[in-house]
Amino acid sequence: MFPTRPLAMRATRPMMAVPKENMSAHTISQRIRQLKKIPPELIPLGVVLGVAVGAAIYSSGRKLFTDKTLRLSRNKPEDRGH
Repeated sequence: MFPTRPLAMRATRPMMAVPKENMSAHTISQRIRQLKKIPPELIPLGVVLGVAVGAAIYSSGRKLFTDKTLRLSRNKPEDRGH
């Protein structure tokens, strides 16, 4: 059997610093230029995801505004029948 090594508090290695980009996006035009870096394979995924999120927001909003049986607040104490 091998002797177990005692657990001790050790200093962690310093994290490697991420090099800062020369032109980080500060303006809208620079942000639009960065969109060109998105791989073209991800564009259909983004469209499908956007449609799904939009449909979910529409469906939830419609349910909240049109369903009269939906309970949006607690019952009042006088309605409980105590």
